[in-house]
Amino acid sequence: MDQNEASRYAETLHRARATRRPRPPLTADRPLSVDDAYLIQSEFVSLLQRDGDEIAGYKLGLTSRPMQDLFGVKEPDYGPILRSMVHSDGAAIESGRFIQPRIEAEIAVVLGADLRGPNVTAADATKAVRGAVTALEIIDSRIEDWKITLPDTVADLASTGAVVLADRPVPVEDFDLRLVGLVLERSGDLMATGAGAAALGSPYNALAWLANTLSAYDVTLPEGCFVMTGALHAAFPIAAGDRIHAEADRLGPVSVVIC
Repeated sequence: MDQNEASRYAETLHRARATRRPRPPLTADRPLSVDDAYLIQSEFVSLLQRDGDEIAGYKLGLTSRPMQDLFGVKEPDYGPILRSMVHSDGAAIESGRFIQPRIEAEIAVVLGADLRGPNVTAADATKAVRGAVTALEIIDSRIEDWKITLPDTVADLASTGAVVLADRPVPVEDFDLRLVGLVLERSGDLMATGAGAAALGSPYNALAWLANTLSAYDVTLPEGCFVMTGALHAAFPIAAGDRIHAEADRLGPVSVVIC
């Protein structure tokens, strides 16, 4: 796929996002490789940056073995998170901003130093982390009815819609993020539980993978940026009126109201 064709596909996703009208799967038009999909993703990001947005962080997806088995892959995917997608703890977010939103809880890490691959280890990633927060990710798809293959979700910003971050990163020198337990409630009802080890065995493994993968594109994870290290449970749909509350051991709570 050349850049012109990638740009045309990106424009259809950009339009779907703006109009809240999803398009059929990209892979229904033609076969797409994962490399094709990342090229489309890059063009999609360029369109959002042209609109005045900027990259604030990154997310990982497909970090659990069941999700990798579902898509027939052996590694995660990633996507950028734009500044306009980031919300503070307790935010009220309109459901009408999205097409078919779902939500999941994660551990987000905040970097205290630049991190650049290749050859970053989990130990290197650990040293680069300033702290971690409990986070919520609203995932959304610009593809009709979530009928996505791996290239479809990669091209579509890894299905990112919005993120909600707890306000203060917690230093993590004294405990293991793998062992951090989490509970997620919707309007007082328990919806899911999880642990940090669900994210590629450890959030630090996830961070190292991202740094090494981005190095092939000459991208450094900069000091101060945040990384959503992957869902700790299965996502579920949300709608107006939902009050979502997640709490992780050591890291504390985060919440959002869908209005």
